[in-house]
Amino acid sequence: MNFVLTAWHEPEPITRERAREVHAALGRGDTTAVRPHPGVAAFAGGLAEAEAASPAHAVVTVGLDRSDEVARTAFALARACGLVCYDPQRHLVHNLAPTGSFREMQLHTGDGMVITDPDLGLVSDVLATLSAQNPFAALVVFGRHFLQVSPEPGGYELEFKDSPRDLLLRTHVTGLKALQESFTDYATGDHTFLERHDWHQA
Repeated sequence: MNFVLTAWHEPEPITRERAREVHAALGRGDTTAVRPHPGVAAFAGGLAEAEAASPAHAVVTVGLDRSDEVARTAFALARACGLVCYDPQRHLVHNLAPTGSFREMQLHTGDGMVITDPDLGLVSDVLATLSAQNPFAALVVFGRHFLQVSPEPGGYELEFKDSPRDLLLRTHVTGLKALQESFTDYATGDHTFLERHDWHQA
């Protein structure tokens, strides 16, 4: 069984539902939903596991044992080439923008994904996939702070770590929307999410 990614150009951010539709159409050989883009050839030329399936899209195919390693490279290269990248296994789309305020911020997930400078839509979508198969998600600004979440009965356990102060705070969040808003605030440098919840020091 292989791990597959599809990359193509979009002028604006798209939803993961739209990405799934395009991916399915491309799988049927229908390229009417995408347009040729020079980034496709550059992407395929820069990644051994990628192939330019048409002038408008590229496909990455790799064994599951190397999927995390290759996907990490593919996501970064797609962005550099001006392409979105759809991961049908996780049903997630990696758009070019908007991104957060912290340079080199990383998104880590419990199912093995590590993304540098993730787009905000991806962060919100990842939070909607939290489950036994994906038991945590974290945004990390190394050496400064991180925000991490894990599902728990009745909602989510949310943790904020201020590394220079060696301060770890925890709270319970009941709804997905409130969780997504907190992560968006954190990613954009808006720490008012700390005021919206009742925290206790761990």
